[in-house]
Amino acid sequence: MSGRLLEGRVAIVSGAGRGLGRAHAEELARHGARVVINDFDGAVANEAVAAIEAAGGEALAKSGDVADWKGAEELIGAAVAAWGRLDVLINNAGFVRDRMVVSTSEEEWDAVIRVHLKGHFAPTRHAVEHWRARAKAGEPVDARIINTTSGAGLRGSVGQAAYSAAKAGIAALTLVAAAELARYGVAVNAIAPAARTRMTETTFAEMMKRPASGFDAMDPANVSPLVAWLASAEAKSVTGRVFEVAGGLISVAEGWRAGPRVDRGERWNAAELGAVVKSLLGDAATPEKVYGT
Repeated sequence: MSGRLLEGRVAIVSGAGRGLGRAHAEELARHGARVVINDFDGAVANEAVAAIEAAGGEALAKSGDVADWKGAEELIGAAVAAWGRLDVLINNAGFVRDRMVVSTSEEEWDAVIRVHLKGHFAPTRHAVEHWRARAKAGEPVDARIINTTSGAGLRGSVGQAAYSAAKAGIAALTLVAAAELARYGVAVNAIAPAARTRMTETTFAEMMKRPASGFDAMDPANVSPLVAWLASAEAKSVTGRVFEVAGGLISVAEGWRAGPRVDRGERWNAAELGAVVKSLLGDAATPEKVYGT
């Protein structure tokens, strides 16, 4: 494999046996990174490693549940044990349990929040321990965390309440982590990809169809070049950002911010607020539509 964008860097990609995660891992390896392939399915993790090694790259498999606290710690440890360091953590693992709010079970809610939100936090927490220790020892740290949110997390998606809530939480986690971890030399960003994966082929079947010919905008590999760049030394000053990626399109998401306001200087009377709220909404930007509406 050729390319020096990530030469000498060590990366972990969760959920990397298939789909987006595998595309990310192969792109990182193509640019010189040594990659730990994590997947709950050990067989597909091994297949991804074999493909990278066949192309001349370096990779190892570490199967397991990233939402398990000990498992996440062992995942970080696998990179350090193999190559003495970790430079990049790409949190990608997840699944969907699509339901309307009225039909979502407690078990489905808990499972989605656990895999996505805790599955991002647990590896992040243990990776930060490694980087903080290196920083405190006086070693230069130039590390990256790249999280995976979703348009559903940024705008909401009908039939995906748990998934949307988890992905919104990941976007917020990204902002907080970026603010807290800069002192240790860690830049934290997130992507909101649109691509054909096992999670999207059923939910958005028509949109995700492969074209008969020409550019396949839904190919997961289209997302990975941005991931590779964000993982590189060039991206050191980019942190606390969320990028939407689809096909050849990249955009920077602009999140919640204070809009029109009015300050009475004292407590409001509820009976007076109808006209006030209507005036504020009239001056405010029209919100993005929820997906599916």
